[in-house]
Amino acid sequence: MLKRFIPLLILIAVSAFELRAQDPQFTQFYANPIYLNPAFAGSVRCSRFVLNYRNQWPAIPGNFVTYSASWDQHFDGLSGGLGVIATNDVAGEGTLISTSVSGIYSYHLPVNRYFSIKAGFQATYSNRRLDWSKLTFGDQIDTRYGFIYNTQEVFGPNSVGYVDFSAGVLGYSDKFYFGFAAHHLTQPDQSFLVPTSRLPMKFTGHMGAVIPLGRKTRFNDPAKISPSILYQRQQDFQQLNLGMYFQKSPFVAGLWYRNRDAFIALVGIQQGLFKFGYSYDITVSRLTNATAGAHEISLAMQLECKPKKKRFRTINCPSF
Repeated sequence: MLKRFIPLLILIAVSAFELRAQDPQFTQFYANPIYLNPAFAGSVRCSRFVLNYRNQWPAIPGNFVTYSASWDQHFDGLSGGLGVIATNDVAGEGTLISTSVSGIYSYHLPVNRYFSIKAGFQATYSNRRLDWSKLTFGDQIDTRYGFIYNTQEVFGPNSVGYVDFSAGVLGYSDKFYFGFAAHHLTQPDQSFLVPTSRLPMKFTGHMGAVIPLGRKTRFNDPAKISPSILYQRQQDFQQLNLGMYFQKSPFVAGLWYRNRDAFIALVGIQQGLFKFGYSYDITVSRLTNATAGAHEISLAMQLECKPKKKRFRTINCPSF
């Protein structure tokens, strides 16, 4: 019976006047950098390809599965970087599917020998599809036999598309970094049924530091710790992540605490051109681990290219 009500709850969330949609979240936010902040586009000189997968609450019906794929690279001739990212979010066993494709440009400004600023601008086309056949309504219920009647509800369109814009800024040196991003600047209409349902703006602030645990030599790259903080707000939803990474090449580990909701454990490895990360959200809220938490996987490939004469500082921050 629970499976029959999950799609109905999703419909309420996407069509009610007071409730708004919330963007998919990635635990490994630095492993999906241009999703976090468009200013990260081209923060590495050579081509970077990133794949991300997240399965939230897999133990209950109607879980959320999100996929992401991106590419970005710095170009001296453009004084900045370009990036492309595509995301696909599946909710309620395919009841609601959201797909978006974005193009990004980020301008790189080397302020001095030690500090750089990047400003990113993002244009997005999004499409949301609703499978009405998977929804159930109150007029289908018989008090004794359950869902046996045909609904008299009038269905709306099953697809909504819109254009969206976002921007972000990033400041960094070899030892610290900070950034701010604002997504959905125009608050596009994403309604299926009501006259208007605006997608609320999302604000993101993040900062951190890289602290070597020793001196770098020709033959040894010392271990590092990277404490960092992430804050996001989208209308009434707020998220605060506090945590730390520990890296000793080629391995990385991390531990995070999020919003009195979950502890997050992360392990990763970087070998040659490839990076792989796995994280698990350990639910500590009233949902408990009956939801099976959330599993997330990231895979990145950082290509090599010929060094350029023009000076360019890459950002020294975690990649997971």
